[in-house]
Amino acid sequence: MSSATLPEAQSALDEPRLVEEIGVAARIAHIAQPILASHGYRLVRVKLSAQAGMTVQIMAERPDGSMTVDDCEIVSGALSPVLDVEDLVKSAYRLEVSSPGIDRPLVRISDFRQAVAQEARIEMRTAVGGRKRFPGRIIAVEEDGECAKLILERSDAKPGEAREAALSLHDIAEAKLVLNEALLRQSLRAAKALWADVRPGEAEPSMDTPDRGMGRGPRRGPGRFAGRGVEARALPGGAGPALKESRSKRAKSSTPQRSGAGSPETRR
Repeated sequence: MSSATLPEAQSALDEPRLVEEIGVAARIAHIAQPILASHGYRLVRVKLSAQAGMTVQIMAERPDGSMTVDDCEIVSGALSPVLDVEDLVKSAYRLEVSSPGIDRPLVRISDFRQAVAQEARIEMRTAVGGRKRFPGRIIAVEEDGECAKLILERSDAKPGEAREAALSLHDIAEAKLVLNEALLRQSLRAAKALWADVRPGEAEPSMDTPDRGMGRGPRRGPGRFAGRGVEARALPGGAGPALKESRSKRAKSSTPQRSGAGSPETRR
């Protein structure tokens, strides 16, 4: 990272999340955030799932929105021993480290600003006009700090109801982009632009295969990434695992996983 971009990158690393976890996930996030920041990454989300065994999913990204397979390996290697020592999850579990994916969660004010004109699903902590869920197109983010609010053009407005909703960003419980053709095309355009820089002279990716991993170079913003020797496929929200099942033995494999950007599996 150049000295010219260091202040801006540090500011992005320091930007607080609006949407936070509860319970064990919150304690994991509290431990993970400073570790990620020390390596130049920022936390997007921690999620625990008990389906098919306990899974701890950690979404992360660089300040510019990129996240490669190599980045996932770095994050997994930094977090795994610390989580072992802290022992927050008492049962055997899988540790998954991934990029946010195309239809990414929106957790910071900057995420919402970058998502202007995109479709999203918003869930509020407290009801606004008698409702908590707001699907629609993000029009703008107004003001800053505690007064920041999201202007949303509702897609579910009935006749006689207001088409626009002004939602406090600090009262949002969950927000996520909607995976649609427009979002796929935007991601592909970003991928093509970066592809031209990273792989000059090679054929650009095609819309016929939007979910395939496309080389070592990162795609900026909500996108998918992969690395040589590892195939990664897109998952809504991203899910590329660094797998942890026990604390006694370690081996590595390269099983393809659907992912925004995933590291190879690491079985512990």
